[in-house]
Amino acid sequence: MKIALCALNGSYSHTNLAIRCLRPHLEAAGFDTVLVENSLKDRDSHVLRRLYEERADIYAFSTYIWNARQMQALAKRLKMLMPQAITIFGGPEVSFETERYDDCDFMDFILSGEGESTLPALCSALRDRGVASVRAEYGRVIGAGDLGTDNSHHVMGNEGILYRKTDKNAPLFYYESSRGCPYSCAYCLSSATSGVRAKSVEQTLCDLRAFEEFSGECKVVKFVDRTFNFDIARANRIWSALLSDEFTLTYHFEICVSLLNEESFEILSRFPKGKIQLEVGLQSTNPETLSAVSRHISADKVISATKRLRDMGNIDVYLDLIAGLPHEDMQSFKRSFDAAYFAPTRLQVGFLKLLPGTVLRRDSEKYGYVFCDEPPYTVLQSKWISYTELEQLHAVHEVMERYCESGGFDGTLDYVMPRVGSPFDFWNGFCSFLETAADGKVIQKISQPDAYRYMSAYLQSIAADREFDVDRAREYLRRDFECREHKRAPFGI
Repeated sequence: MKIALCALNGSYSHTNLAIRCLRPHLEAAGFDTVLVENSLKDRDSHVLRRLYEERADIYAFSTYIWNARQMQALAKRLKMLMPQAITIFGGPEVSFETERYDDCDFMDFILSGEGESTLPALCSALRDRGVASVRAEYGRVIGAGDLGTDNSHHVMGNEGILYRKTDKNAPLFYYESSRGCPYSCAYCLSSATSGVRAKSVEQTLCDLRAFEEFSGECKVVKFVDRTFNFDIARANRIWSALLSDEFTLTYHFEICVSLLNEESFEILSRFPKGKIQLEVGLQSTNPETLSAVSRHISADKVISATKRLRDMGNIDVYLDLIAGLPHEDMQSFKRSFDAAYFAPTRLQVGFLKLLPGTVLRRDSEKYGYVFCDEPPYTVLQSKWISYTELEQLHAVHEVMERYCESGGFDGTLDYVMPRVGSPFDFWNGFCSFLETAADGKVIQKISQPDAYRYMSAYLQSIAADREFDVDRAREYLRRDFECREHKRAPFGI
């Protein structure tokens, strides 16, 4: 019996970790298992053809909010072409509120929760007894334990490194050293489960050494652990080991900065520049907001510790805010933005999504949420913030992404931003300026020379009310252009 594990990644630089976790368990159960991995950038017809050409008996779809629509469309068409094939959907997008899929006849089975034991058990039952018998006894939705399985002993990748040389090459590989989260944030699916299971320090380092075999292909190993440093002694041991020259890649961790101790800061300060990336969740500085979403943190301490990491000068630190949280109106979000802006290397603005299975989704009426009923379930408005205001924040996010993420304006922004008063007002004002100057053109469609020209004109327009020297600012802008574009800056910059 042949099983195709199907993935649709966000871009060509990504890989899917889930299908690689499932493959060794299916192979151990005696199944011929193939990975069919594509990107959302691939044409639907190309992906469908790849699935069809595998002629598999079972197709298992790894489903997330970013690929749910495409996965369902592919499975529906595949069923039309191969009605005898069995389709199984799993992943966080289908694990909760499964009644949403009652009318989706192209889904033969839905796996709810972890799949390392459940999927092989289901496939074995289908091989031995057939679809009708399994459906009659267990139904269409299969959860951990329904088939006599128990996932509690599984941690992703206990068998060792999950990537193989035959896998699609990508600069970014995902890795999981722990599963679960010690916190219960009301907007996160981790709140639907309890407890944390983790690999040993020795197993984690053994796996990371295996990534060195991918030299020239893998550039970044991104830990998908919800809170890598939940056990600070374990985290410190792993970080200490990564100081060794035998580990040559860049490692990205999502951490709770409040858990760092003095030993952590000392270890992290010794890394060469660029070897470690840290992502910190702040989400808001509004105490009422943090209480409503069960984030029991001190925003001041998070900001202070993040700034300390950034000031070391050797680590890229990303700090996250979420727009649309309870009790957060436009002014509250502005206060959070301004308070956090200078703490990290880069401030990241995200938008609240009411994921099935989360507390905020359950309590959406209480907070007056209006949100998309299809993935990615983005909030459109709440009691505190209007649709128009959230759309304005989306515009701020897009402009920041263009001007900050590229690195092409770093010198200019490093000079200007400490002298503008409110960082939020600066970016919000720039959005309004671009609407007129760029004649409504989408920010991604603006050419690079025009992006510099618009920044130059905006700085000129606000200079009288700010504390920066416009001529000096434009000189930084010209230098940024020449460094980025490797040619002399044109007139108007």
